[in-house]
Amino acid sequence: MNMTTAYIGLQLPHPFMAGASPFGYHLDTIKRLEDAGCAAVVLHSLFEEQITLATDGRIRHRDPLDPQFAAGLADFPEVDEYPLGPQEYAAHISQVKAAVKIPVVGSLNGTCAESWLSFSRIIEQAGADGLELNLYEVVTDLNVSSLAIEHQLIEIVRELKRTLKIPIAVKLSPFFAAFGNIARQLDLAGADGLVLFNRFYQPDIDIRTIKPSPHVELSTSAELLLRLRWLAILYGRVRPSLAVTGGVVTPNDGIKALLAGADAVQMVSALLRHGPGCISGMRRGLEQWMEWNKFTSMDEVRGRVSLKQTIYPAAFERANYIRALQSWTH
Repeated sequence: MNMTTAYIGLQLPHPFMAGASPFGYHLDTIKRLEDAGCAAVVLHSLFEEQITLATDGRIRHRDPLDPQFAAGLADFPEVDEYPLGPQEYAAHISQVKAAVKIPVVGSLNGTCAESWLSFSRIIEQAGADGLELNLYEVVTDLNVSSLAIEHQLIEIVRELKRTLKIPIAVKLSPFFAAFGNIARQLDLAGADGLVLFNRFYQPDIDIRTIKPSPHVELSTSAELLLRLRWLAILYGRVRPSLAVTGGVVTPNDGIKALLAGADAVQMVSALLRHGPGCISGMRRGLEQWMEWNKFTSMDEVRGRVSLKQTIYPAAFERANYIRALQSWTH
């Protein structure tokens, strides 16, 4: 049975890879992922704020030591709270590449087209097989238009493609008015992969301290449905590879993602809950399901439940929306 797949030009023995997570902090945990059969690994993100602080002494164009900005920047972690600084991150990539055989993808997390993006060249020179670009921002300026945000995203990818030789995957939020158009524009800009979707972490409020309480909740299978919808819509209609991240907890979740059109399945929450050994369970589940259905390759599975063959995709989506509302019974 052939479970090989291609993701951003990388040939993988099966679709299950490790997404960006604390597993990327240490060489020994990355080796554990490889030993468990992980197809590839995305290292944890290096943040824009780390890079600009190290190179320019600034965070978001402001000096954190300046009294007029200190209070506004106080919520950012101290330098020693990050697992690795910029130069250590580059050295880490080199060490990981020398120690493991699976593809290693670096990750940059930021908000804008600034000097920090030049660090992508250092990631490439350190030996990374690819770069995952994670542009994460909640836009709080009411004067910034959606068009401006979209234009900036496209231009960043276009500039990076002019700069780098390694493939680039863009990790995206679903919160665009016309997400399909964003995917098409990123395709035209040269993106090699689209990762669906970034999780926006919502801070709670602690009523004892009367302050925000940020924390991470690991994903559940309930989050997969939004990702399945857009995988199914995009499959066969854009050139970049498609990866799913978020909501893949069980082998059945992974199978659904592949049926919708995913080329690769990024695992994070399941790895953090159950350890690297869950990768072998995902592979076995897929293999048994393929055998039961008499499928012999990923080509027979991928996109089988997508909108590629639908004559009128918009009508299909609308009809299923109405059917869902009508499906409730007391």
